[in-house]
Amino acid sequence: MRTLSSGGYAARIAPDAGGTIAALEWRGPDGRTHPLLHAPAELAPQTASPNKFGAWAMLPFANRAFDSLVDDGHIRFTVPANNPAGTIHGFGWQSAWQVEEQSAGHAVLAHRRTDGPDPYRYLAKQEIRLDETGMTVMLTLTNEADQALPFGMGLHPWFPCAADTRLRMTATGALIFGDQFRATGTQAFTDGGPYADNPIFATGAETAWSFLGWDGTARIETPSTGLAITLSASENLRYPVVWAPAGVDFLCAEPQSHAAGAPSEKIVHDASPLARLQPGETLEGWVRIAAEAI
Repeated sequence: MRTLSSGGYAARIAPDAGGTIAALEWRGPDGRTHPLLHAPAELAPQTASPNKFGAWAMLPFANRAFDSLVDDGHIRFTVPANNPAGTIHGFGWQSAWQVEEQSAGHAVLAHRRTDGPDPYRYLAKQEIRLDETGMTVMLTLTNEADQALPFGMGLHPWFPCAADTRLRMTATGALIFGDQFRATGTQAFTDGGPYADNPIFATGAETAWSFLGWDGTARIETPSTGLAITLSASENLRYPVVWAPAGVDFLCAEPQSHAAGAPSEKIVHDASPLARLQPGETLEGWVRIAAEAI
């Protein structure tokens, strides 16, 4: 486990277990230390199933490829399955990442895929930086195959959630989910969507949204802990998934470059296509997590 610290923030990183940011904490003006990511002490990073804590990169596509199919209308192929519905969150979270650079508040991790039954060959990097503005994660993904391929990416943070936690974010639309979060259509919002008015997040039922037209900022406020977390993302990571099962103490707000199911579902990639990268081309984007006392 590697440790970073700067600007009142501290992070623990597990390069060998998916390059996972296993924990992120912030020391507030009153001297108290606040967890900014859901990180139970009894859990350790692993790659058998997605960690339900911390934050980790999703690539070479985010969220689900149903039936392990990638089809962007130009090329069609299957990828190894790692989920009952097909393939989830790509390969990065199940891979070892190498530490290329590290200083007190900065690290660069790299993961290269050079073989496999599908055509994906790429170099992925996470640049993690802590300073007074928070934690910024810069993701880059370079196509190292000898042909153009569809790529996508995102970051999957798991945030603490209490009974009084509120979520504020706006979007212009969302997917309509059917069984197993498979989209059956899209819907438009005229009022900014279900979190525009800063509602209490916990509802006693599972929450699942894949938003379109997000403005790039979300705010998670928990008055009982005196903490607000602001999540922001670059312009090309504006298709977030918001998800939580019923009755848990976390919520997921996941900035992505495409909506859920875009690798395999025409109805989704028509609304949010993957990036078609030529050999040597790079997709990049950033996510920032920052804390504030309330």
